[in-house]
Amino acid sequence: MAKPEPILEKRSWKPGNVLAPLPAVLVSCGGTPQWKPNIITIAWVGNVCSDPPMLSISVRPQRYSYEIIRTTQEFVVNVPSLRQARATDWCGMVSGRKVDKFAQTGLTSAPALKVQCPIILECPLNIECRIRQSIKLGSHTLFVAEVVAVQVSAALLDSKGRLRLERSGLLAFAHGEYFALGRNLGRFGFSVRKTKRKARS
Repeated sequence: MAKPEPILEKRSWKPGNVLAPLPAVLVSCGGTPQWKPNIITIAWVGNVCSDPPMLSISVRPQRYSYEIIRTTQEFVVNVPSLRQARATDWCGMVSGRKVDKFAQTGLTSAPALKVQCPIILECPLNIECRIRQSIKLGSHTLFVAEVVAVQVSAALLDSKGRLRLERSGLLAFAHGEYFALGRNLGRFGFSVRKTKRKARS
């Protein structure tokens, strides 16, 4: 007789931002006559639509980058690798009002394809965005933006031209801590994919 399943005990937890893990990204903005280039670290970022491709970021109005993004209506989501982990954390701890984050981190400002703000050259993936909608939610404002261009590190393209972003060593953020992503558990749809029959010898 099979043993009964153990009862999973649950505890009540206060409502809060417990969804995790999240990507930790470097959002670049500015680069206009009015605003110098700046970088803000954001973990509240996500895809919201595939056609047209759109994503969102949430920013506190108190942050220096908020006014830059609100007035220019554009930004770049730069996805860092483990090599940029220290810079990612540092850019979230200091204000662009006081320091030049590109100069202090040694990150390279490079031209975007469709927006005025720069990309971060060292990041393996750069997603150029133009804002379509802004929603004030309370502590944060949600910027919903259309993806207007993407740049990728050439070294991450395989022989068939597929993007192998997992080779770059991606960061994740969960409850105030950074993590490296673990082993690959399977491609999307692996749970229903039929296994190939072994060829007869």
